[in-house]
This record gives sequence, C-alpha cells and structure tokens, in this order.
Amino acid sequence: MAEQANYLCIGCPLGCHLEVEADGSTVVEVRGHGCNRGKSFAEQEHTDPRRMVTTTVRVTNGLWPKLPVKTNKPLPKQQIMDLCNILKKISLTAPVQMGDVIMSNALGTGVDVIASRDMPVKSN
Repeated sequence: MAEQANYLCIGCPLGCHLEVEADGSTVVEVRGHGCNRGKSFAEQEHTDPRRMVTTTVRVTNGLWPKLPVKTNKPLPKQQIMDLCNILKKISLTAPVQMGDVIMSNALGTGVDVIASRDMPVKSN
C-alpha cells in the first residue's frame, strides 16, 4: 500500500513543496521538485531525516562564557535532543581554536562536534 508524505524542501532557495509516494521504506516517486537537490532531499527526509546541529557549550577562562559549536555533518534527526543534552553538560577551558573537535563520533554516529569560532583566554 503506497503512502504519501509532504515536505518543504530546504535544499535550495526555491523552497519547493514536495510530495513523496512511498511503499514502505522504498520511495516510489517524488513530485514537485524544481531541481535534483529537491528530489534527493525528499528521499533522504523520508527514509533517514538528518540535520546539522548548532548550539553552544560553556567555557571557563574565556573571553565569553559560551562557545558556538556545530556538527561537521548532519546527525540523525531522532538523536538531536540526546546530543544537545550531552553538550549542556560540557564545559571547556579557553583557549579553543575554531575547528577544534569538541566531541568526536557523537553518539556513535561518526559525526564530530567542532568549535565554530576561536575562544581566546580572558585577559585580566
């Protein structure tokens, strides 16, 4: 029995309204995409939705109290809150360099969490 699902594409600025027809976990057809990225997005979103995660972690001895961090690639959507709960408990010590790995292989997914800016030491 075929099922239908609707998505709003975030693959490019067009924001196409996508319609996916699927039979179980197999995507049968994608309608409404204005480019190939839309078709790929719809298939991915229907079978294994993933998102980039951006948040902050605490920093001691830094110029600012929080350091922005992000995942280096999309994380399975159902694991986002678990990752955020772990990152709430992390506290780093400055200095930190942009690109430093804050957490490798987060939740066993192969996704790393990295610093998205430099955090210099607070001068007294």
